[in-house]
Amino acid sequence: MIKLDLSYAHVENELSNYQNEVSHYHKQLVEKTGLGNDYVGWYTWPTDYDKTEFNKVKELAKMIRENADTLIVCGIGGSYLGSRAAIEMVQGLFPNRDIDIYFVGNTFSSTYIMQLLEKVKDRNVYVNVISKSGTTTETAMAFRLFKHFLENKYGAEEARKRIIATTDKARGTLKNFATNMGYETLTIPDDIGGRYSVLTSVGLLPIAVAGVDIDAMMKGAYDASIAYASEEIAKNDAYKYAVSRRILEKQGKNIELFVSYESHLSMLAEWWKQLFGESEGKENKGLFPASVNFSTDLHSMGQFVQEGSKDLFETLVLIEKPNLDMVFPSDKDDYDQMNYLSGKTLDQVNKSAALGTLQAHHDEGGIPNIILNLEDTSAYSFGYLAQFMFIACGMSVYLLGVNPFNQPGVEVYKKNMFRLLGKK
Repeated sequence: MIKLDLSYAHVENELSNYQNEVSHYHKQLVEKTGLGNDYVGWYTWPTDYDKTEFNKVKELAKMIRENADTLIVCGIGGSYLGSRAAIEMVQGLFPNRDIDIYFVGNTFSSTYIMQLLEKVKDRNVYVNVISKSGTTTETAMAFRLFKHFLENKYGAEEARKRIIATTDKARGTLKNFATNMGYETLTIPDDIGGRYSVLTSVGLLPIAVAGVDIDAMMKGAYDASIAYASEEIAKNDAYKYAVSRRILEKQGKNIELFVSYESHLSMLAEWWKQLFGESEGKENKGLFPASVNFSTDLHSMGQFVQEGSKDLFETLVLIEKPNLDMVFPSDKDDYDQMNYLSGKTLDQVNKSAALGTLQAHHDEGGIPNIILNLEDTSAYSFGYLAQFMFIACGMSVYLLGVNPFNQPGVEVYKKNMFRLLGKK
């Protein structure tokens, strides 16, 4: 489902040099013996995911869709990026559905929160709060506000029925509170960290509420887990991508620019940035993950990419079959001199822009490009791509020599924030 093209990256001659290292870390991934081994559950998740929990997700999603026109998702980082990325990738930015999904708990912005409260005041609302601990400040603050909103709108008993908590199976503030309040709960697996959790209940409930086929999504993830099971770099494109990143880094390329040509993939880029950035940005190491959406950002960033400093490479995601397309019309007056496009589809124009930009950046700008060709933006393709990225990320970061599955640095800014706010 993913065709990897390294012809514009010029790394293929070096790939085999990494085989011994890749074999070593592959064994650690499979046997779950490497750094952060407590959080490698995602590797086999497409095969051994909890089918009972999965069916519960589908039942809850059906119930919400039948009884509400709005779902509020309270979560930050991996507790919202994956689901939002999947929904937008599959359904686009202007979906035709009977329920709206809004994300909160990912910002302290008073304007954002107050505008959302105002927007949904007359809506029929359910809330899904997602947190393993229940004490993540942004999420906990938002949940308190929307819990009070539900209680004021429906009364305490009805509000209780409209809250679903996705949290730890046995411990933590939110788990204890949800149990005491009698909320419906879903479980975050112990061995899967937030940024790797989109294919668990964390991501699947909002995705299913949106009407996306989560069975197809899990089938895509399963097929990817089979396709990228080999330790041999030559037979595993996920490992090729991982090794290519490290080769390019050693060449002085310190920034990886995730490039797409579909506006509804912008949140996919944000999810990818967290996955790779939070996994490898440790011990003063790692590529800086950035993103652009072309051709939009060509008119703001194209000049820099073409002629600016040469410390970046591009990872270009191309979609073979768009969700929707149309033929560009002819105009008898041709007042805008656009008739040369008449008879071409909008996607043909988009792909020409992609090819022309690729050639300019590579041939004249000297920017290496890794190309990921994805067949379409279906639910199946999202699941396939997610598992591809998980496998690639795990291997890439092991090759870097740090723990891919922890995030010790986030505690520093939390402590400072708590101190400034007077938390005891």
